[in-house]
Amino acid sequence: MTIEDTLLQRFGPLLSIAQLAAVLDRSPDGLRISLRTTNEWTQRINKTRLKIGQRVYFRTSQIAELFSDESLSDTGN
Repeated sequence: MTIEDTLLQRFGPLLSIAQLAAVLDRSPDGLRISLRTTNEWTQRINKTRLKIGQRVYFRTSQIAELFSDESLSDTGN
């Protein structure tokens, strides 16, 4: 089972900020603050954003792609 399959099965096609925070092991408020900063990982996550009315969601399949992408997990060593 792939990362995408696991996330889709657990959360569905869209992740709320609270669900994304749980996946990243962060608090929802801490994640909100982090996503306002400008750096590579926040830009990549913000590209998956989808706003529906007042609510903000993140596309699960694109988040899974980021987790699978080697350059995201590269520590630079």
